[in-house]
Amino acid sequence: MKNSKTLVFFTFFFIFINLVFFQHCTPKVAEEMTLPKEEKEEVVTNNNPKSVCSTFDDLNGADKENATTAYVLYKDYIKANRYEEALPIWRTAYTLAPASNGRVKYQFDDGIKIYKYLIEKTTDEAQKKKYVDTIYQIYDKRIYCFGDEAYVNGLKAFDGYYSFQRYFDTTTVYNWFTSHIDSKGKHSEYFIVNPFSKMLYDGVVSGKIDKKQGLHYAKMVGKIVEHGLKTCKEAQCATWEIINSYAPVQLELLEGIENFYDCEYYVDKYIPLFHAYPDSCEIVNTAFGRLSSGGCDPKGKELTELAKVKSKKCYTAPESPGLARLGYDEYQKGNYKKAIQYFENFAQESKDNETKAKYYLLVAKIYYGDIKNFSKSRSYARKSAEYKNKWGEPYLLIGKLYASSGPLCGPGTGWDSQIVTWVAVDQFQYARSIDPASAAEANKLIAQYSKFMPNSEDLFFRNIKKGSTYFVPCWIQEETKVRTSD
Repeated sequence: MKNSKTLVFFTFFFIFINLVFFQHCTPKVAEEMTLPKEEKEEVVTNNNPKSVCSTFDDLNGADKENATTAYVLYKDYIKANRYEEALPIWRTAYTLAPASNGRVKYQFDDGIKIYKYLIEKTTDEAQKKKYVDTIYQIYDKRIYCFGDEAYVNGLKAFDGYYSFQRYFDTTTVYNWFTSHIDSKGKHSEYFIVNPFSKMLYDGVVSGKIDKKQGLHYAKMVGKIVEHGLKTCKEAQCATWEIINSYAPVQLELLEGIENFYDCEYYVDKYIPLFHAYPDSCEIVNTAFGRLSSGGCDPKGKELTELAKVKSKKCYTAPESPGLARLGYDEYQKGNYKKAIQYFENFAQESKDNETKAKYYLLVAKIYYGDIKNFSKSRSYARKSAEYKNKWGEPYLLIGKLYASSGPLCGPGTGWDSQIVTWVAVDQFQYARSIDPASAAEANKLIAQYSKFMPNSEDLFFRNIKKGSTYFVPCWIQEETKVRTSD
């Protein structure tokens, strides 16, 4: 009788975990952000605002003519991708009239574009370093001539993160990002959001960024994305949708760090969801657990309302005592680590291998959905598979872990986010091959994630052959076969 009650309890709870976690932890694949396009070209030589740097109007005679001519000529060379020929002419323009007509700033972007080209062309590391130094001198000159230090610091941070990581320590790049955000707030530029989110996550997880500061900037990122989505126009909205598919997912992973997010964060996130779906016990239970884990007052308005709905509409755990019941109780309170201890002890004490398998998989799902520790989730999924032969569910979970790892294993670029789909599909295919009951879901997931694989052009530029062996790094650390979406 006792075993019967335990199995009834497990059946419901297992279904509950499966529904909640897989609805709210949908894997995302991020796309690469790019810097804004250069400003409209214009060369005007009169009636222009003054600048602390030389403009055309500050020059006389031959110098004025040489400067205006150089501005036109170097642009023609850049349009033809003849950067080396453009360089000396750009230098003439930049030296004589760095502020151009006092309005346009594209000359700084053009100079940086030329030096980035030169960096790609040389194998001399010392020369590369000189070119990088020159690029950042151009950034500083732009600030001197036109101000807007916050915006330019965003550009510095973007390049420092994506292009020049080896030349700057993480603290320097992080400070450029935060300087930009501190100044611009919710109006921060779109191109800083994804890389900063990744850097913030890494810093908090490693302990290099304290929780208080991390929480402040995590909330700021949320406000930036929300503002961008609300105020975007036409093509801008597609970019903000890409950002929204990456940054919030990246920072949501910080929910797994104990005492990181506060009650306010969980209220803002889950109470609107609860109000939208007040009859969904999955959402009610999830919201109750998250608010409890965030330290919300048990007698406060939100938890009181959730508790009332839980007791009236939603499932109540069986009265029979035991480790499984204790684990369920702790889970409902948002004490996920205590819940895991009880469930694991229950599995260890059980003499039934199928019960062991199911409870170890339950622990794996809690590590995935609540604690956000993907490595431990995989470990327990593999452990569950040891106790039940030809069972596809553990491998479906591992595949979802891999598919969700784009934000963990890269800065948000297409390639680093996409290659995790190879190992994810490997797991889905294996689940399908050993367990017919998993085939339908596996096929659905394979179709879903195969379209996010790199395409043939991506492989061509990286000199990688389709069908070759590729090692996926990060926490995954597995070999796979190269495939394409086309």
